[in-house]
Amino acid sequence: MPISRRVDVKPGMLVAIVLKEDQRSGELTEGIVQTLLTNSNFHPHGIKVRLEDGSVGRVQEILED
Repeated sequence: MPISRRVDVKPGMLVAIVLKEDQRSGELTEGIVQTLLTNSNFHPHGIKVRLEDGSVGRVQEILED
């Protein structure tokens, strides 16, 4: 279930994202949020973020605050 509200995601959080190339398979990538890339307060497919390792994708789960 994607995390659709920007207010729920903050830099430094451990999250699971789905990368663009993994959207069909649904494979998740874990990492620490570096930057929020979605400017709107809500996005139905999940808030787009950049992780500290440079990966970009939409947040599907928050694993830890």
